[in-house]
Amino acid sequence: MADLVTLLKAVSSFLWGWPALALIAGTGLYLSIRLGFLQFRRLGFGIRQILGPATGEGTIGAGAALATSLSATIGTGNIVGVATAIHSGGPGALVWMWLIALFGMATKYAEAVLAVHYREKDSLGQFVGGPMYYIRNGLGKNWTWLALVFAFFGMFAGFGIGNTVQTNSVAHGLADSFGVPTWATGLTLAVLVGLVVLGGVKRIARVATFVVPFMALAYIAAGLAVLVDHASALPGAIALCFNDAFTGTAAAGGFAGAAVKEAIRFGMARGIFSNEAGLGSAPIAHASANTDHPARQGSIAMLGTFIDTIVVCSITGLAIISSGAWTSGAKGAPLSTLAFSSTFGTFGDVVVTCGMAIFAFTTLLGWSLYSERCTQYLFGERAVLPFRVVWVIAVPLGAIVSLDLVWALADIMNILMAIPNLIALLLLAPVVVRLSNEFFNDR
Repeated sequence: MADLVTLLKAVSSFLWGWPALALIAGTGLYLSIRLGFLQFRRLGFGIRQILGPATGEGTIGAGAALATSLSATIGTGNIVGVATAIHSGGPGALVWMWLIALFGMATKYAEAVLAVHYREKDSLGQFVGGPMYYIRNGLGKNWTWLALVFAFFGMFAGFGIGNTVQTNSVAHGLADSFGVPTWATGLTLAVLVGLVVLGGVKRIARVATFVVPFMALAYIAAGLAVLVDHASALPGAIALCFNDAFTGTAAAGGFAGAAVKEAIRFGMARGIFSNEAGLGSAPIAHASANTDHPARQGSIAMLGTFIDTIVVCSITGLAIISSGAWTSGAKGAPLSTLAFSSTFGTFGDVVVTCGMAIFAFTTLLGWSLYSERCTQYLFGERAVLPFRVVWVIAVPLGAIVSLDLVWALADIMNILMAIPNLIALLLLAPVVVRLSNEFFNDR
């Protein structure tokens, strides 16, 4: 097993090397330029669309599609991923997370625009879409193989990033903090997930619409309390982030130090893992939205990246840095726990662990939809129910497998599903620009 984990980590490091990061960042920059940095100019418009009435056809509401997307993106990456980035890349990694997110907003916008534009109706009358559909319908039948590649890796990626990683993280967190057996956590999550997932996309959307705003606001409130408690250290923490992003971080306390390249690599990689811009996952949810134009839903979709990284991840990261926890040598969830415990004492462990549990639960729901749609694309509607059963069965298994093995597999599957999607985004950029000009010029 140790040899297998070592091999998978080597493969993951290779796939997530500089070429892949350059492709993801470059796609976001290219789309930002082609769209005239629409993610900044239309941010307010996107916010207004969430508050407005439903328009057009769809299976679920536009806001529900965003909530479903956020249920998948706001996960353990916002707690564990941010802490891992700072532990390995130093405070400067947070700046690179911000940069990849700002350009990633354009990527997420483009993904949703194409997903709505090229979506279809299945035999049950539900709208379905995502990269596999806009690759096939947008690029033509000669690219069908690329659509199949995305769907294949997307189907399996969910069992990594969206299933076993989430269960594993929360099971071990509850075991360390409260002594809850990992198998008990796995079985409990399986029952809760089964009650929702077996009801399909509409039930997932209803639960996400109720749970996601509550969990996000509760975590944000706790994080802001930490920042207020360390308000005097906050300006210095922000300055340290920007300084270390371009100069590297010297050793401090239990922190071993990090070069600029480590800040860039870990900041970008963990940022992408958290907000999923470019992976091709979120557009699967947005394809089901009630909307009268692809650009309208794209404006809503890009808010997911903003909320996930610029808001939630920033609060976690700044709490870790301003509290001084980043120099402790701790990593992962324990590092986040140290930051929150600096304000809440022993209750800080409860805040982080409960946050991880709720985040993991909603991610299990959101990613079940993503993997299900990929499975449906490959094998048709008859595969949907068997998939849901297998998804639920996999939940308790994730609680007991090796964490290193789970993370390595998740990283590999993520990049393998991202590459076909990024190729399609670059080739279909003129379509995104045309649809955007058509919508906003008419307005």
